[in-house]
Amino acid sequence: MECAGKGSGTRCLGPARKRCGRCGAVSYCSASHQISHWKVHREECERLEQQMKNLDLLNDFPFTFSQESTVQISEKQETRCSFLRKRGIHQVGLWVCECRCGASVTSFGNSRLESDTWNLSNILCPCRGPSSPIAKALCSWKDYYEWRCIPFQSPVSLLLHWPLTVYHSIQLAGLGSLTSEISKLCIHYLGPEKELLQLAVFGELRALFPGVFVQIELIGPAVPHHRDGAKIDLHSYAHCIEQDCDCRYKNENTSCSICHTSSAVTLQLHRGYYHERFLDISEDSHPHLVIAPNAGIAAYASWLPTIELIKEINVPAVFSDYCEEACNLAACCINAVTNQPPRLPIQLNPFRQPMVVEDSPLHLPCYSNCFLFAM
Repeated sequence: MECAGKGSGTRCLGPARKRCGRCGAVSYCSASHQISHWKVHREECERLEQQMKNLDLLNDFPFTFSQESTVQISEKQETRCSFLRKRGIHQVGLWVCECRCGASVTSFGNSRLESDTWNLSNILCPCRGPSSPIAKALCSWKDYYEWRCIPFQSPVSLLLHWPLTVYHSIQLAGLGSLTSEISKLCIHYLGPEKELLQLAVFGELRALFPGVFVQIELIGPAVPHHRDGAKIDLHSYAHCIEQDCDCRYKNENTSCSICHTSSAVTLQLHRGYYHERFLDISEDSHPHLVIAPNAGIAAYASWLPTIELIKEINVPAVFSDYCEEACNLAACCINAVTNQPPRLPIQLNPFRQPMVVEDSPLHLPCYSNCFLFAM
């Protein structure tokens, strides 16, 4: 935890152990830093106080491991590493970047995918197509796990928050009914980082949108130079660890098990910023939706021309971030550029990653894809 007054003039005097007595969300190294920072903090204190009251809601998940992955990691009784190690998925397969000691995006290699294996038994992961179609829109992790017949001790939600957030964003943008009327869905996905090492999980979109060809253009500066323009076709689901499971050969059949038309996902990688690459990409791929997971809009000035572009092309755009406060700051930035409030208000993402971010700069729990809003 960093001192909230760091960089305000004088050097910090030690660890940030003195919490704000009102909101409890920020800490200071000393009373002098707390006093000097008040002129800044008073603008956010009441807002953060309200957000801190939602702790139980943020930590509310249906999984058997929920306490371990939220409260215990927040209180440093557990770590991401220890959580993954207990389940035999530490630094392996799709899980390599889910802790501090794992791989970084710079490890993204020349192979088709860094990994397409869950490193879990077929009971614990969705390695094959669903046994039934979605009866009604999925609104929670409980809905999804029950539909896919996955037991609640399975940790796959720690990775599936990427495709499920895409699915939920499509519903929020009012495009859910459109997917039953079109054969191709085009999404522009901005700022991928970790996802570049977990691309196989997007194969789950085959199950979520049966009979639809899903084309995702992933655009961002984290895409390595040597993968710029790379195209990845996902005609299968990520595999389980069992060598004799029929997912090893049934997945090769691109025909969806619950419909009569083919279903596939194509990913194409583009290095650079969206406002720089849009014209090239949109020649063959005009989007139905723009999505920017964990966007950090207020932290990066490079977002401003991208926001202007999104306003100009008039396409629904959904943004997520690690906490509600980050979304508040982002919404203010977007309002300053567009002179418009968010099209959809800031709201909790039911498909946020159910593991807290370690060493958050706030005492407020942060989760990947935690809150959403749209312009």
